[in-house]
Amino acid sequence: MDLGLYLHIPFCSAICNYCNFNRGLFDAALKEQYVAALLLEIAGKGEGAAADTIFFGGGTPSLLEPSEVAAIIAACRGAFALSDSAEVTLEANPETVTPERLAGFRAAGVTRLSYGVQSFRDEELQRLSRLHSASRAADAFAMARAAGFDNISLDLMMWLPQQSIAQWLESVDALIELGPDHASLYILELYPNAPLRDAMARSKWSLAPDDDAAEMYLEAMSRLDRAGYRQYEISNVARPGRESRHNVKYWTDGEWLGFGCGAHSTRRGVRWKNVSSTTEYIAAVANGGRLDTDRRVLTGREALEEALFTRLRLADGIDLDEVKTRYGADVLALYGQELERFRDAGLLIYDGRRLRLTRAGMLLANEVMSVFLTATVVD
Repeated sequence: MDLGLYLHIPFCSAICNYCNFNRGLFDAALKEQYVAALLLEIAGKGEGAAADTIFFGGGTPSLLEPSEVAAIIAACRGAFALSDSAEVTLEANPETVTPERLAGFRAAGVTRLSYGVQSFRDEELQRLSRLHSASRAADAFAMARAAGFDNISLDLMMWLPQQSIAQWLESVDALIELGPDHASLYILELYPNAPLRDAMARSKWSLAPDDDAAEMYLEAMSRLDRAGYRQYEISNVARPGRESRHNVKYWTDGEWLGFGCGAHSTRRGVRWKNVSSTTEYIAAVANGGRLDTDRRVLTGREALEEALFTRLRLADGIDLDEVKTRYGADVLALYGQELERFRDAGLLIYDGRRLRLTRAGMLLANEVMSVFLTATVVD
């Protein structure tokens, strides 16, 4: 499998009150220094290896100028044997785009846009401290289509403060009406120090019961099924052929190189991440210093566990023959007894070759996956 290339762009116009990603407020001068460092890092790591996906993540990559995106893509082409049919994804926020900027991104080589919409209800967007409105999100989608993008993904978040099932489904229906090529549906996760926690306490906002969250997920997926989307991962659906090729690498034990502050890489059984601080990253690149931290070689046991964890997230599940060939592990012999209760409960299916979660099982995926950590395996 060819490499995936991940480019981390840490700048945002505002910091969302629920976000725990590696990001900071936009600074034009710092951004210019950062892009220059990013170009140097890419040039120094290519080795001419084959790659077929590029993913600009963040942060808000759409705050870059189209010319900067073009320069970064050109650097990737110069350092790697990038496929002519490479998938090049740019994450974008609706308020950051204009017809001219979108045309520029398209001309730069971006083939896929991923909009962080989160909700099509203005009051929910305000609670999340998002800068766009529902109508602005719809306008941004139309602008992207007009600019020639035929591969657009939209993100939505469910189980938001004060959100009812009916209100969540309004956003799902609005998404379906727009007709994106891909959609990601996430359940809100609040990290311990998230400002949204304080806002919820002050305003006495609450989350719906767990049973309502389950219904939100199941009904949304049913509606997307009927609209012609195929669920291919716990949180992701797509039109046929529009699955995120880059993200599939994460779920199928592929290899990728990450560039920029805090970016993670996995290659040849080794995993590492870059320094998280934007300024430390720029200085390290300029001085020829070490960028990587937390470098470690995965043991055979760790590689197997991660492969089982990530592949079970996919709707197609775990190909037992493939795992045996690649890792020398008989999954049923190692874990079958522990997994049996989930099969009996209708959460897990074994069809003779694959183990896969049912849709109800996807709601309890972490519980099922914990088996891969608790079972005794000789490395």
